[in-house]
Amino acid sequence: MRQLLGNLSLVVLLQFIPSVVHAQEKPSTEKTSNPITRVVAAKVMSNYPDGQFYPERLLSRAELASIMVKAFQLDKRQAVTKENIKVPDVSPSNPAFNDIQIVLKTEIMKGYRGNLFFPNQRVTRAEALAIFAQAYGVFQFPDETVNNILSQYPDAASIPAWAKKAIATAATEEFINTDAQGNLSPSQPITRGDMAYVLSKYLQRQQPQPETPQVPGGNNSPESSP
Repeated sequence: MRQLLGNLSLVVLLQFIPSVVHAQEKPSTEKTSNPITRVVAAKVMSNYPDGQFYPERLLSRAELASIMVKAFQLDKRQAVTKENIKVPDVSPSNPAFNDIQIVLKTEIMKGYRGNLFFPNQRVTRAEALAIFAQAYGVFQFPDETVNNILSQYPDAASIPAWAKKAIATAATEEFINTDAQGNLSPSQPITRGDMAYVLSKYLQRQQPQPETPQVPGGNNSPESSP
């Protein structure tokens, strides 16, 4: 009887193990696919002091400058060795002072008349995507190609002319999120959640791709093709 009970316990345990393993693996998969988790883990965006991300909150120009520096390591570019630019509305005591200097020197972001930066000003989706694409590298598509790419968005007509080529770049690389109707909403302020989505797609693109498997005895070099 004791042996029978032992065997039954073993059977039950073996049936239970796969579900435990699955339960442990699932959160890991969700973790890697969650844009907010990915950008926080990569340290290109961070939670607030209370540990919350607040994806619905809007981004300021100063916050966007800091994000661009971290995401693209702009502090390592040659241009940062230039003399500091005088920005009347950003004092050296501003927490984002160095990052703002970096985005201005690298021309990833630009100031307004009188070299004003307006660090607390909210950023529209068109502006944020254009700035992101500037750091990523804007594809020099001809106008016809740009228009064809942007035609997928029902509100394409509302995209500012100055942002079209940059947004077409982001769209080609599938970095853009839309609303349920597929609208880009270029004039709407960009949220932290929106930016997390863009950066998450960018970070995913930077991950090393699996190598092409080698066929035993074969030759994968281009020269071997007929």
